[in-house]
Amino acid sequence: MSLAIRRGDLVHLALMLGSLALAYVLPFELLLLAYIVLGPAHYYTEISWLHDRKYFMPHRALAVVLALAALGGMFIADPYWSGVLVWSCLIGAGIAALGLTAQRSAMLGTVAVALTLGMMAGGAPFVFIAVLLPTFIHVCVFTLIFMTLGAMRARSAAQLGLIGVYLAGIAAILIVPPSARSLVPQFAKLGEDYFGPVAPSLGSLFGLPDLPFAGRITGLLSFVYTYHYLNWFIKADVIRWAKMPRPRLAGVVVLSVASTAFCFYDYVLGITALLLVSLMHVLLEFPLNTISMRELGGRFFARQGHVKRAARG
Repeated sequence: MSLAIRRGDLVHLALMLGSLALAYVLPFELLLLAYIVLGPAHYYTEISWLHDRKYFMPHRALAVVLALAALGGMFIADPYWSGVLVWSCLIGAGIAALGLTAQRSAMLGTVAVALTLGMMAGGAPFVFIAVLLPTFIHVCVFTLIFMTLGAMRARSAAQLGLIGVYLAGIAAILIVPPSARSLVPQFAKLGEDYFGPVAPSLGSLFGLPDLPFAGRITGLLSFVYTYHYLNWFIKADVIRWAKMPRPRLAGVVVLSVASTAFCFYDYVLGITALLLVSLMHVLLEFPLNTISMRELGGRFFARQGHVKRAARG
């Protein structure tokens, strides 16, 4: 395990601590501004990056199904069925990412359908999936998975330390939450309109069904969302997401600026359009998420096996 600290690690640390500090000072303002200013650039650049890698599926055309599912999801009013849709996309994308033969994929698909029907009959919390998977789980849990996998690949103690700082920041917000006061009261109202369901969903999972959308949850979301975006931008040299044809780059810049400007012009329509793009990029990332979880699990169990063999001598 390398103890060397790279310049990139220091940049990561500075951005993480900066995000945490702003989450304490301006939790409501930071959440909305990060979402409408940093969000569009992240969504469009990541979709471009995924496109060049065939969305980590055998056939790029399969991504059309996920994109159409995102569009259809915007018209589903019932959170339960939205959760079923998002869950189905996650399972379907995971199967597609395996790159199996059509026969084996069909067999796994049949098992997945049976599992989903069983979950529906058993009263699985698909409402929580609809609310949390495209929001908190995507920006926090999957970010943590990518950070952990990167640290294991690089065998870097410094990067493992960054994970510790990230978790400590989350713990700090939960234990000593930011003030619920907003310098711009309208931001608090808008934040509750669009992110309010996250609070009761998280609360129900942890036995706190009356958890309000106040300083604790707003500060948590503003921290993880802001760092999620910044973490993507500073990885340009690592995963080379900025390497794209110039016409596409120009299109990404125009779309990003236009999306942000539209939100300031008409927040209701602008955020609705942004929610569609956000959900689309979440679903299109599912194949990569499942591949990363599988690799992380494989590395963990391989390490456990190595430790057991070493203990036996």
